[in-house]
Amino acid sequence: MSDRATKVGMPKQSPKERIKSFHEVALGYSSEQAVEEAKRCLQCKKPPCIKGCPVEIDIPVFIKYIGEGNFQVAIEKIKEKNSLPAVCGRVCPQETQCEIKCVRSKKGESVAIGRLERFAADWEIRQKENSEKKVTQNLASSSVAQVAVVGSGPAGLTAAADLVKLGYRVTIFEALHSSGGVLRYGIPEFRLPKHILEIEIRNIEKLGVKICPNVLIGKTLIIEDLLKDEFSAVFVGIGAGLPHFLHIPGENLDGVYSASEFLTRVNLMKAYQFPSYDTPVKIGRKVGVIGGGNVAMDSARVALRLGADEVTVIYRRSRKEMPAREEEIKNAEEEGVKFHLLTIPVAFLGDEKRGLAGMRCLRMRLGEPDESGRRRPIPIKGSEFNLDLETVV
Repeated sequence: MSDRATKVGMPKQSPKERIKSFHEVALGYSSEQAVEEAKRCLQCKKPPCIKGCPVEIDIPVFIKYIGEGNFQVAIEKIKEKNSLPAVCGRVCPQETQCEIKCVRSKKGESVAIGRLERFAADWEIRQKENSEKKVTQNLASSSVAQVAVVGSGPAGLTAAADLVKLGYRVTIFEALHSSGGVLRYGIPEFRLPKHILEIEIRNIEKLGVKICPNVLIGKTLIIEDLLKDEFSAVFVGIGAGLPHFLHIPGENLDGVYSASEFLTRVNLMKAYQFPSYDTPVKIGRKVGVIGGGNVAMDSARVALRLGADEVTVIYRRSRKEMPAREEEIKNAEEEGVKFHLLTIPVAFLGDEKRGLAGMRCLRMRLGEPDESGRRRPIPIKGSEFNLDLETVV
């Protein structure tokens, strides 16, 4: 057991280098770093971290195995509860779930549970004999009940894998041509490399899950048809759906994107590789991103990589209230993203060609906490000002 109060640092690309490409920013622990971090775990008899995990992975046990250098058993322990460990180790908000419960956090930093989960998953991927060996999972016979899963995002993939492990036959119906849902179209390559996602999906398919792309349930097929035919049950995991808009003047101007459209063009349609791929995204020199969550941080960092000279995040509360992961906020700051806090947009301003020329904003102050526990933003009368912007997300 280690007395170290802080986490072992995560190796990362330098900000100067990483904004030049979409390569992954966080490089992952080495074996030595993972063992060192794992030895910080106190091995609590009643571990609160497990209760903080949505799927209740036996966290102290897998960390114990990493500390002993037994990485194979560690990943096997994780996969008893989680079929997407390489994904979750990268993008799951551990700091508000398992890590916030860690006893270590009372007198220092919590154990880096997410980084250790990623290490174990990546270690397995690197082992050629493990990634290529035949799956020994007993696949369901044709006589058992079959379940349809609508949507191949994280919910659909997880449900499908769990159902197959329970002995059911499972078919996933995905509306798009590629599976993964928000993991594919919503999260940039520099946070979640798509080859990692592909490996995780292939592993789920090897369990016996069948994935049918280009099937829009409600159009191509309807749920009633599925239940009439071969399926005994249907799990619906259709994701967040359509984007929400601000409903302020100028939303239809050229240069105003929803984050969903912007990130989908970049991540799914590879706009950042234009003209090799034929779906470009028009980016101006000055870009504004509205919001303070992970999607806003992703959009801002993508805009920098697409060539914007200046990217500004506009958020109605203070930095303390931002819902994005602290790690992602810091990454954005390191890369040069600017922040207009306590600010809300009230109108988009156009030019004579109906293109975006700027955004009118209003300054805010913080009042009493609302139902989310965060202090409510209150407009300050007479505080309007304009931002010169050519693109807004």
